[in-house]
Amino acid sequence: MGLEQKKAVVLLSGGLDSTTVLVLGREQGFAMHALSFDYGQNHKIELESAKRVAATYGAVRHVIAKIDLRSFGGSALTSDVAVPKHRSAEAIGEGVPVTYVPARNTVFLSMALAWAESLGAADIFIGVNALDYSGYPDCRPEFIAAFEAMANLGTKIGSEGQRITIHTPLAAMTKREIVETGLALGIDYGMTASCYDPDASGAACGACDACLLRLKGFAEAGASDPAAYA
Repeated sequence: MGLEQKKAVVLLSGGLDSTTVLVLGREQGFAMHALSFDYGQNHKIELESAKRVAATYGAVRHVIAKIDLRSFGGSALTSDVAVPKHRSAEAIGEGVPVTYVPARNTVFLSMALAWAESLGAADIFIGVNALDYSGYPDCRPEFIAAFEAMANLGTKIGSEGQRITIHTPLAAMTKREIVETGLALGIDYGMTASCYDPDASGAACGACDACLLRLKGFAEAGASDPAAYA
């Protein structure tokens, strides 16, 4: 009988980045437990993608946790504020956009930490990226390092000497490198959803920051994005 796989929790939105991270964690030998959130986002269609991805790529279990960040608002993703469209690469890289959801990764990672500790797992995966991204402060390496330090101070397993690690395998990759990595792993990106403002059928708008960064990555990788666009 082989050794039991180490358990890990992965934050899974159903998008390109988190799907790649799920598969990377599985390839590293982890038993991946996928965690998604119904948090009041306008683009709730992403949860259908998360379900497909988790089932297709071997998540041991997939939990969709319901929390209500919409009651706070403060973001174009959790309110009626318009999602910015057709921004230049320079504009996308400057400042914090209105699609930033206040403290979202802090909340999500805290929930992932709670589940990981209940599983006896010391590994959490998240698809943050600090190169081709929309300027979110909770995607920066400094934030991840600070959260990891907090996790080791504020948990039972951390206090008992078990080291908790937040894995960010995409942190230093461009979108092109992420796409190339996923395609080499055989990921079907057609089942993923990245758009902030999809239509009623789930087709991507092709113009929001998330779509533009995704399309840029595929173009630079010399590949066609198999996702549906309106």
